[in-house]
Order: sequence, then C-alpha cells, then structure tokens
Amino acid sequence: MNWITRERPKIDRIACPWLIRRFIDPEATFFFVPADDVLTRAEALHATPFDVTGAEFTHYEDRCTFDYFLEKYQLTDPALRDMAPIIRGADTDNHALAAQAAGLWAISAGLAFNTPDDQEIIEKGFMLYDSLYTWAKYLQKQPHTAQTEEKRLLDVFHSYLERKKQEKQPDWVPQLKGLIQDQIDTQFSLRELAEGLRMHPSYVSREFSRYFDDLSFGEYIRKLRIEKALDLLEHSAHSLAEIAYLTGFSDQSHFSRVFKAHTGKSPSDFRKNLSPK
Repeated sequence: MNWITRERPKIDRIACPWLIRRFIDPEATFFFVPADDVLTRAEALHATPFDVTGAEFTHYEDRCTFDYFLEKYQLTDPALRDMAPIIRGADTDNHALAAQAAGLWAISAGLAFNTPDDQEIIEKGFMLYDSLYTWAKYLQKQPHTAQTEEKRLLDVFHSYLERKKQEKQPDWVPQLKGLIQDQIDTQFSLRELAEGLRMHPSYVSREFSRYFDDLSFGEYIRKLRIEKALDLLEHSAHSLAEIAYLTGFSDQSHFSRVFKAHTGKSPSDFRKNLSPK
C-alpha cells in the first residue's frame, strides 16, 4: 500500500510510517512531496495521504496523527499507548505531556537538519522509534545507573536523619536539657530529674536517646562533662582536682579514667600537648 505526506518529516511523519511498517503494513511505500501537492499526488499514486489538512489520517483536536492511527487500527499494545503522549507532546510542542517529549523533538529536529534526503530520514528515524518502543515495552522502570547497596543504605540513612530533624520535640526535652546543664557539676540521677519534671522516670529513660544524640542518660552526661573538662583544661588554670569537682566527677581518679576512655589521653597529657598561647 502507498502512503503520502508532506516533505521534510520530523515527528508525526516519521512516527506514523514507523507504526505503519511495524504494525499495519510491512510492505508499505512512502512518498514525501510539497504540502500543496499531497492530495493531488495521492490520486495519481493511488496513495493514502496522512498528516495533512483534508486527509482522514491527520490531527483531531489535541491529538496528532499517530493517535489517530492507534484508534483507527485498534492498536492496544501498552508500549504504543505509552509512546503516544511522547510523540504528541513533541509534535504539538506541548512538552508537558511527557518528560521525554522535548528530547524526542530535539533529536528529530537535528536528524532532519543533518539529513537532506527524506527517505534517509525515515530509515534513520525507524531506528529511533524502534529504540523508543523497546524502552517503552521493557525498560521504563530501569534507572540510568544501577543503585549500589551502599547508595541505597545511604539514602535510607539520610531519610532517617531528615525525619528526625523534622520531628517536633516534646516540651519536656528542652526543660530536661536545661536541668542537666544547670546541674552538670553536681551528682544527680535521671529519677530525680524526671520527678522534677513530674514525669515517670521509666518513660524518660526509654525516650531519652531519641532526643539526646542517640545516647543513654549516663553516656550523655559523661559526654557533657568531658566537653566541659576539655574547655577548662584549655582555657583555665584550674588544677585537675578542681576540674574534676567542677565537672561533677566524684574525684580526680574517676575523672582521669573517664577522660582517658573518651579521649585516649590522661587530662595531664592533654594539657601538656596544648599549643602555648
């Protein structure tokens, strides 16, 4: 069967010949002539005109000729149906219809610009639409780059951090932080602090790590005390015994053991290695 349309094909006038040859008429022959000559030449060549005003196979409302071929020949292949909005978006300059529409237009325009012979455009265009059909049928859910297990784990981790960041802290959390800061140089227990907030100690103990750097109560207190000790060692002339007292440790020996466990150095060695002011 002969088919005829306007010369210099780009989108619809490549997509429709591809559709005809692949799904309707494998022996189809295509002619490309000036727009004003399509209908008259169609009679002489016994060809069916398409994508031209006055032909049956053309645009209707917001649909392009490719859409009409799908409807006329009742082509229900899901891959073809997925290709339709891409082709329609590229052909009607409505790139919002499909994410791939702008790319299809760019490649098709470049193909026509680089190829002076219309039959050669069709030959090369068929390769383009074969590829688009394969993507639509088999590859739509395949990402460009494979996600490694490490990247997936990092995505989960960052998602978790983002959720934690957006969590609204209960009112008791800043109150408890204030109490701890006020009493960091004294001996106190979580039970005493919880009772001061009029909350059950077991509930505060269970929820504590969610809002305090994923640390238990004891770990968090030791962290704050070591941070305060580091500051005093660097910026004050207090003796180690005085620093132990000011940071809430029971004695200097206890302070030295905990300090070394956290920093890898004894308090005296840490102070000796400080750069002179």
